[in-house]
Amino acid sequence: MDRMRRLRMNETLRDMVRENHVRVDELIYPVFVAEGENICHPVESMPGICQYSIDRLPEELDRTVDAGVRAVLLFGIPAHKDEVGSGAYDDDGIIPRAIRMIRERYEDLLVIADVCLCEYTSHGHCGLVRDGEILNDETLPLLAEASVVYARAGADIIAPSDMMDKRIGAIRTALDKEGFQNIPILSYAAKFASGYYGPFRDAAHSAPGFGDRRTYQMDPANGREALREVKQDLAEGADMVIAKPALAYMDVMREIVNHYNVPVVAYNVSGEYAMVKAATANGWVDEKKIVMENLLGFKRAGAGMIITYHALDAARWLREEER
Repeated sequence: MDRMRRLRMNETLRDMVRENHVRVDELIYPVFVAEGENICHPVESMPGICQYSIDRLPEELDRTVDAGVRAVLLFGIPAHKDEVGSGAYDDDGIIPRAIRMIRERYEDLLVIADVCLCEYTSHGHCGLVRDGEILNDETLPLLAEASVVYARAGADIIAPSDMMDKRIGAIRTALDKEGFQNIPILSYAAKFASGYYGPFRDAAHSAPGFGDRRTYQMDPANGREALREVKQDLAEGADMVIAKPALAYMDVMREIVNHYNVPVVAYNVSGEYAMVKAATANGWVDEKKIVMENLLGFKRAGAGMIITYHALDAARWLREEER
């Protein structure tokens, strides 16, 4: 008689038949870099996460390296914003300077540079604006310029998150023209207009000043449309794709994995992180169990890598289990 419990009777056996695992080297840690000096500013809606000025950024990067996490995703918080987001593509902007510092001090740390205008525009949108409309094609050269600036500074991967149509092609063309043919593009291909982004907008100071982002980010009701987005981005030159948010869109992640033989990255976003932290603070959940269950869920859905604000804690827990 078939009894499924036979393979669950002790921890060693459960480990041996386990189908999915989370590994430390699959984790990517998002980091917020702010203009100024001596800044370590806690993000109130994201307990444990801070904005760091470049002079204090090594404090967080040392913790990252010590935890065994090998990749960071950088977001910039400029001192000045304008209508055209010029800080995003300034050679001396916050992110290029941060990348150059990391390249000098952390040779083996993989640097992923987020490419978007929202942190740098006075209106908070991801593209140029005219008469209340977010302009698609006019934004593309600026995204391409920012990508080249970050690659020149030493970024290992370019990750456009803006969701403008045709931006992957524009970025790939610009990178190739400047001799960066070997820099991969990690596209936020399936990025939904989600309510889970609120804490991130606190951290990055990137909330839109009017309206919302539903004209360019995906409708949460549409799953099949995500496959079209991915197909288009891959055709234009993307090497990897992100599904975002991860927790509410694991079905989308699985569909992408089933349809395309490319690395798929889950983005465990700020709102998902904040909910776990809030429930933990109230004693309602076991933080470690919830976090690791979520991360395993992303792996089960097919993610090869996971961007998560829990990365340092998860890495510590995984190492403890290995001992």
